[in-house]
Amino acid sequence: MLRHMSLMVILLLLLPALRAEEKDFILVIDAGHGGKDPGARGSLINEKVINLSVALKLGNLISENHDNIKVIYTRKTDRFIGLDERANIANRSKADLFISIHANAIEKARHISGTETFILGLASSDENLEVAKRENSAILLEENYQQKYENFDPNSSESYIIFGFMQNGHMEQSIQFASEIQKSFKGAKRNDRGVKQAGLLVLRKTGMPGVLIELGFITNGEEERYMKSVDGQNKLAKAIYEAFRVYIHKYYVKQNAATDSSKTPSKKNETKAETTRKPSAAASSAPETTSPAAEPSKKAVIYKIQILTSKKKLPANSRQFKGYKNVGFYEENGLYKYTYGESSDLASIKATCKKIQKDFKDAFIIAFKDGKKMK
Repeated sequence: MLRHMSLMVILLLLLPALRAEEKDFILVIDAGHGGKDPGARGSLINEKVINLSVALKLGNLISENHDNIKVIYTRKTDRFIGLDERANIANRSKADLFISIHANAIEKARHISGTETFILGLASSDENLEVAKRENSAILLEENYQQKYENFDPNSSESYIIFGFMQNGHMEQSIQFASEIQKSFKGAKRNDRGVKQAGLLVLRKTGMPGVLIELGFITNGEEERYMKSVDGQNKLAKAIYEAFRVYIHKYYVKQNAATDSSKTPSKKNETKAETTRKPSAAASSAPETTSPAAEPSKKAVIYKIQILTSKKKLPANSRQFKGYKNVGFYEENGLYKYTYGESSDLASIKATCKKIQKDFKDAFIIAFKDGKKMK
């Protein structure tokens, strides 16, 4: 009897630790290039060396200060890894965030300097497209790259059209994190070149928020020396760390805390969402309007399913809605955020969300009260 009680006491003592481990935030840090792929070449150092040094310093900062964050590296040594495999590492790890670290280069304009952070999307300028072409050219070093990347040509502008259709539920979080990174770099006295979009293969298949950071220009002599120095690498890693710390506190920890503390309302209203992906021919021919999310009742919390985010307003028949009708939207931080269904019954909306995730894998539940989105 005493033996059984002792075992129970041990289990009870271990339970909090086990629960904490289950809730670990998983971060994948990707040091760009490596091995036979040197990346951009400077006069003093190759990009791959800078990327790895800053990646390891960033990971150490996070591990030393956060016991509940698990850091995984795509590489910890000088070795070559394909772009798809880098994404696969993050997906297999079920990561919550993906950070790819790089250094920039422009041979014809060696005076250009500064940091910039990219998210997945269609390049809005020739300069952004050139960054994507340079970073994606690493696939040319992979065996059978044409089959693996479905005949994608990193040097052809036409290949990048597909990235105009690749905005998903992680775009919002990626923009938020990218913005925090640039703020932090600016605070560290680095030239802020802003948050940008580009068709980057390393971000294409990651199933979580992700960014690609360009630390500076290796073709600029002053910046190359800065990125080569231990002091410069420490400051760059510290700036990214500070942005990461703000991000998880502001956007991740608070959001999860709000979700965990939500109480399920009484089952008075059934969800209005219809989860049929392909509407009937009659329904398809009826005129549909995409309008702002209806103002919720002021007597209860109203739950909706956010399915995607866009920088521009989408037409009601947009292919990005995948055949779903009665899609609503609201505007926040200069973005259009599209929702499907609404109910005061959390259990009901959860069931709908589970079905929706077959078509929108990144769909998640948001809440409104008194006509305002709850944080």
